[in-house]
Amino acid sequence: MKRPELLVPASSLEVLKIAVVFGADAVYIGGEAFGLRAKAKNFTLEEMREGIEFAHEHQVKVYVTANILAHNDDLEGVRTYFQELKEIKPDALIISDPGVFMIAREVCPEIDIHISTQANNTNYGTYRFWYQQGAKRVVTARELSAEELTEIREKIPKDLEMETFIHGAMCISYSGRCLLSNYFTGRDANRGACTHPCRWKYSIVEETRPGEYMPVYENERGTYIFNSKDLCMIQHIPEMLATGVDSYKIEGRMKTALYVATVARTYRKAIDDYLESPEKYKENMPWYLDQISNCTYRQFTTGFFFGKPDDTAQIYDNNTYVKEYTYLGIVGECTEEGLYRIEQRNKFSVGEIIEVMKPNGDNIEVKVRQILDEEGNAQESAPHPKQVLYIDLGQPLEKFDILRRKEED
Repeated sequence: MKRPELLVPASSLEVLKIAVVFGADAVYIGGEAFGLRAKAKNFTLEEMREGIEFAHEHQVKVYVTANILAHNDDLEGVRTYFQELKEIKPDALIISDPGVFMIAREVCPEIDIHISTQANNTNYGTYRFWYQQGAKRVVTARELSAEELTEIREKIPKDLEMETFIHGAMCISYSGRCLLSNYFTGRDANRGACTHPCRWKYSIVEETRPGEYMPVYENERGTYIFNSKDLCMIQHIPEMLATGVDSYKIEGRMKTALYVATVARTYRKAIDDYLESPEKYKENMPWYLDQISNCTYRQFTTGFFFGKPDDTAQIYDNNTYVKEYTYLGIVGECTEEGLYRIEQRNKFSVGEIIEVMKPNGDNIEVKVRQILDEEGNAQESAPHPKQVLYIDLGQPLEKFDILRRKEED
């Protein structure tokens, strides 16, 4: 059975390196313009260059998003941007707008083009159209079932790749084309500035009684009428493989390194285990389910994969994430004294028990024995975000290991 690509998001150069080390076959990133995650940190051109070099050294591909729905005043900037990308050689551009597509074909024809889910790719005719235009890959709309994916795969050219989402946040709008954010706040979701109004709490007002806000109750649990659970297909790798889809995509270009490492590592092992032995995959299912719940999530659904979702795909009582672990930092270089450099992300203290998360699937409990600042001064705790510290955890570590702490229930 064909081994699918595991495609993982990265919000920064640091997260890109984590994605590569923790099992990605490919990473998708955004530059400082023309992608649909304007609030993400995103990459400068120099960071892109370094990230692409790092990924290619590890035989991992890098795709750059340019998937806004462009307006007139975007097009010249797109042309300049693609001329710059031409020099740093990403493996593909992710595009949704036909005008942007034509500029990419003209400016950098040597770079593959992937058609974004934002282009609403719901049938095999659409796939054939984009193939004739020169696209290398088409990303499926989230509204497609396994049956529809299988039929598309059977009716399109063998060398046209298919990519589909298997994990992460869902959107209540059709393949992400939402107008709520623009209407409410003036921030255009289709140009990368979504304010996520689907996560807000709503009331209704009767026309003749202005100012009287009445809650919208779908049932007793609450009023979050647009708020979807997160997609999770970790229990359905066999069904995914049966569709013939070439690339499995994780959503999350706003996520932390801990989230990316957790999800990438879990799906990497699940896919590899199944291809090695379906029995091994079945036996390891409790581990996958435990690990995938170690990062923040909104409860899980299988989306449209097995047909139209019912109301169990919605969250009615709140719009918050479940959080079981706190991200503390990434292990860096080791000093001559045997201390490891980290850039701290959340507070931890000497004497505390934390966990080292390794790319191979191991999770090791350790005790914080010592914390030093950059001047070599001992500290009892690490309270300042992004402070550079040197730590002793009582055992050897490896660069890019993740440090995390389990939170009490």
